[in-house]
Amino acid sequence: MTLLMLFIKQAILAAIPAVGFAMLFHVPAKYLKFCAILGAFGYVCRSALLQLQLQMPIEWASLVAAMLIGLIAVYWSRKHLIPRPVMTVAAVIPMVPGSFAFKTILSLLALYNHGFDNQLLAEVLENGLKTLFILGALSFGLAVPSIIIYRNRPIV
Repeated sequence: MTLLMLFIKQAILAAIPAVGFAMLFHVPAKYLKFCAILGAFGYVCRSALLQLQLQMPIEWASLVAAMLIGLIAVYWSRKHLIPRPVMTVAAVIPMVPGSFAFKTILSLLALYNHGFDNQLLAEVLENGLKTLFILGALSFGLAVPSIIIYRNRPIV
């Protein structure tokens, strides 16, 4: 029961930045609920993949969650006549790896201030690569469903 409560709490807390980011970019009010639902669903999906039996790495969990967000967004965009990026971009904001990027910058500053150290360099590389791979997984995961579904659609 505590795991379910944790996921409900995470869903509520993930919906807030998704809606906030959507409001920042003037998404119409009638579409904010889609951003909130997708943001909460994606974050909880990633958390479930990280914490449950699978114990997937965060990069792969982010990819799967972003792909699921993309699939749902393709369906909803057709059903409700909403542009897909309106929902998807705001929905992945809660999954952006801010803590890893922050640790990278802190390690870089420590490396600059204290001189070269192998441990600091390892921290910079580990956190920096993790940040890049998560961001790549989020962008690739959002793009793959629409590429697959709209594959036979003419360009012009």
